[in-house]
Amino acid sequence: MNYNISITKVEKSQVDDLDFNNIPLGTTFTDHMFICDYENGEWTNSRIEPLKPIPTHPAAMALHYGQAIFEGMKAYKDTDGEPMLFRPAKNASRLNKSADRMGMPYVPEDLFVQGLKELVSLEHNWIPPQKGSALYLRPFMYADEPFIGMRAATHYKFIIMASPAGPFFSKRIKLWAEKQYIRAAHGGTGEAKAAGNYAAAIRPTELAKAKGYDQVLWLDAVEHKYIQEVGTMNIFFKINGEFITPELDGSVLHGITRASVIDMLRAMNYSVTERKITIDEIIKASKNGTLEEAFGTGTAVGIANIQEIGLKGETIHVSDESPVGLEVNDTLNAIKTGQLEDRFGWMVKTRKQFV
Repeated sequence: MNYNISITKVEKSQVDDLDFNNIPLGTTFTDHMFICDYENGEWTNSRIEPLKPIPTHPAAMALHYGQAIFEGMKAYKDTDGEPMLFRPAKNASRLNKSADRMGMPYVPEDLFVQGLKELVSLEHNWIPPQKGSALYLRPFMYADEPFIGMRAATHYKFIIMASPAGPFFSKRIKLWAEKQYIRAAHGGTGEAKAAGNYAAAIRPTELAKAKGYDQVLWLDAVEHKYIQEVGTMNIFFKINGEFITPELDGSVLHGITRASVIDMLRAMNYSVTERKITIDEIIKASKNGTLEEAFGTGTAVGIANIQEIGLKGETIHVSDESPVGLEVNDTLNAIKTGQLEDRFGWMVKTRKQFV
């Protein structure tokens, strides 16, 4: 279905004021946003308009009951300067999976993708040209109905905004295996990209950074031994020639990059197993020399190679070299920018003619 999306442009773009060689992380936004409203059981008033603050009633239900979900993805330019998206329909599907868990309405996948395409087409000048940089896209939905009471809201906003971003992972990272705080439990919201999941991770991440680590390696909620995720990433370990990644057991986010990397590794003739894996298994593999490398796969097609894992009483040296992780990262970057044939069919063009 093709939606009628009205477009109101800014009088003058701010893109010329941006130094693409020095992009502040998470504080610079493009000129416009896509927005639509859910009311009376349907999504209406789809539009692209200048980015601006949105009036919010103090009783907006997202503020009190946490009905807020989001996605993370990026736009790139290929060698012809065409803006490209990486598997946007997968993000649409995952947003709706999150919506289902949080008691929120689905966003039609074709509306999600069309909104992305038209916004990125309009903002194509904001896509950084530097290697490893991209236009970060943040689709999100929240309950804006003013009501104090425990029920699903009847009014929501779905918004997509964009922010130019430089390379996020510029060095190997160190992880702290957390055994006090938890990220998710069976039956909880671990599979959903719910805002509250990330709020609960802030304090443990601050404590990990105070110890000299970059992110938290999350363990299961019951025995504190089964590995789940890394910060905002899924994780892969290469042990004795085999790649192992935690299975999707209801507590682990269905990473789009995760699924893509599994396909890519198998196409490279590596064995990939999705199963439960314990921190003790990683300690043992490190000590007997079978732990070869590990990397995280971010929700916006980022690869972070892991150097070290710390936990109380142990320090696990993973690797100073990550040959497969580097190859996967380089291959993904080449596919995203059109320098390598996209034999997986992952990349989606926006529009031939920019808005």
